[in-house]
Formats: sequence, structure tokens, C-alpha cells
Amino acid sequence: MTLKELELFYALCEDSHVSRLSRKLELSQSAISLALKSLEKKLEEPLFDRFGKKLVLNERGRIFKEKTYENYLSLRDAENFFKKDKISGVLNIASSKTIGNFILPKIVYDYLLMYENTTIKKKITNSASIIQMVKDGKLDMGFIEIQCKDAELIKEVLGEDELIVVSCDEELNNEVYLDELYSKKWILREKGSGTRDVFIKEISDVTTSLDVFMEYTDFEEIKMLLEKNPEIITCISKVAVLKELKTKQLKEIKLKNINIKRNFYCIYHKQKYKSKLFNSFKTFVKKSF
Repeated sequence: MTLKELELFYALCEDSHVSRLSRKLELSQSAISLALKSLEKKLEEPLFDRFGKKLVLNERGRIFKEKTYENYLSLRDAENFFKKDKISGVLNIASSKTIGNFILPKIVYDYLLMYENTTIKKKITNSASIIQMVKDGKLDMGFIEIQCKDAELIKEVLGEDELIVVSCDEELNNEVYLDELYSKKWILREKGSGTRDVFIKEISDVTTSLDVFMEYTDFEEIKMLLEKNPEIITCISKVAVLKELKTKQLKEIKLKNINIKRNFYCIYHKQKYKSKLFNSFKTFVKKSF
């Protein structure tokens, strides 16, 4: 059934004089008759009795109107809503933990304040998982920290991030060579995370392997361990430890000859339909970064 067929059916319920309705709606009589016949064919029974040229709503027509009219009005309301307010709908996004925990919450909050008819469903996971979910069509948009050269995806740079080495060990010099830190207990993010992948790639010219004592997935977990155990060391986004650096609970250890920068990216599928909501949110995120 089409909305047009239903619209004409309800109009005939109010005025079953086809020629008069034709003039009122500025449609031909044949167009009205064809729409009614099409609707009745789909329902497999007539909705009006034909007495000569006169149409009379029958018992099936009355129950059909009773059962469908409220739903029809709801559909028309939805149609009018979308015509008037294009920036509305539900957006599925996911972000890496650094972006999702320390950058995106404020951006999403500010956006929802402006567009109350939108819903943004947000997940936090590692960059590798986000890339796969975008490829599979499970996400409208992803926010990651690693290079992505997949031909199916479009990648846009949002901003730059700095990875730093941190510890609470006051005896460590503020600037050292990486090999001076081999005796420390290195704790890194899980495999597949952007932070870990970028760090390992950057130090690959200096060392072929780094003895990873333990892996972590939660920022609060690693910060708690770092603050209480001077033997522990990690590489982490500077954004994630700004507060701890300011209060001197942790200290930055600069690596000689190694400066680790990376970009934050927005990714989406090449074949993704770019609604006004999609484009509006993407533009807002880029400006906010």
C-alpha cells in the first residue's frame, strides 16, 4: 500500500462522489479510481459497494479505516517531520579509547544540545575493531588513531596527538635513550590499539622487540598502577595524562631521537549515504578538534 492510495481512500470515505473529489483534489477521476482499485486488489476484496456510479463504504471498508487511520496519520506526521527537520535520526559511531574517553564526550554533548531530535549511539573499542565494523556496515562513522589504507573506506584527518613515555620514578632522568628503559616493566595497550601500534612502529628502528610485562585496556587501571609502582613505565597519549602531569603524580620521560606524533582520523565507508545528520556531525567534530 502506498500513502497516496491510503490518502485517496480516506478522502473517499469523507466524500464518495468521485467527480466532486476529483475537482477538489485536482486529480482526474480515472487516477482516483485506479488508486482505489489498486488498494482493493492488494487487500483482495472491495472496500466500497458500487451502486451504479455511487460508492458506499462497506463493512470491510469501515473496519479497514478503523484499523489503519491512526497509523496513517502517524506516518504522515513522520513524513512532515523529516521534510521540516533534516538534521534528525540515529547515528552509530565508535571511537578508540583515547578519543572516546578524553575528547569525544564533550563534542557529542555539545552537538546534542543543538540538535535534540538526534540520537548518537557511541561505542569505545580499539582502532582495528572499528575499521572492521565500518567495513561491515555496522557503524556510520569511526574515530581511530592508526593509519588506514583500506580501499573501501574514506579517511579524514581530525587533528594531531602526541604519545609520551610516563612513569612516577623520580630517579629517572627527564630525557633518556630507549635502551636505558629496558629494565623497566613495560605495560602497553592490547594488540590492535592505535597507541600500541604507533609506538611499536616508531621504536622499530631502535629495537626489534620490547619486553611487554603486561597489557591493559582501561586508562584508570594503568594510571593507578603507574602512580604506585616506580618500576612500571608505559607509552600513552598525552591527552590521557594531562591531569596527572599537572599534579606531578606522573612525569614525562622524553626519548632521545624519538618523537612520536600521530593523527586522529574519522573513517566511513565509501558507499555510506551521507545524510544531513551525518555531514552535520562530521563537520562539527572536525571543527571541535
